[in-house]
Amino acid sequence: APAITVLQFDEQTQILFGKNNLQNDYLTFKTARKDHIWMHAKDYHGAHVVITNPNPTEEMIRLGAHIAAWYSKGRMSSSVPVDWCPVKNLKKVPGTKPGFVSMSSYRTIYIDPDQKEIEAYL
Repeated sequence: APAITVLQFDEQTQILFGKNNLQNDYLTFKTARKDHIWMHAKDYHGAHVVITNPNPTEEMIRLGAHIAAWYSKGRMSSSVPVDWCPVKNLKKVPGTKPGFVSMSSYRTIYIDPDQKEIEAYL
């Protein structure tokens, strides 16, 4: 199995992420449960992020968005849009590269990527 980065947020919650398309594909379609929360920087190549808590706090969502934005091509941008939804809203698109998904319904958070926010947890 491809190596996935695991960040322990609190006793109940982990935030997992892949750093390439094979890790992303494995994380999203093999590791994550349907009720986990999935995140990805909109319109950029980058990390898939999974929050293992079906009802994430604002802090969890913000940290997940920092990770999705930082480990994407949008790293040096400000106000990076990060889409998020439950894993059950994702579909693998037949015939596309690993890690490519479509979302049926999602929300978007805008974040200024900040490595310090991530390092506090690593």
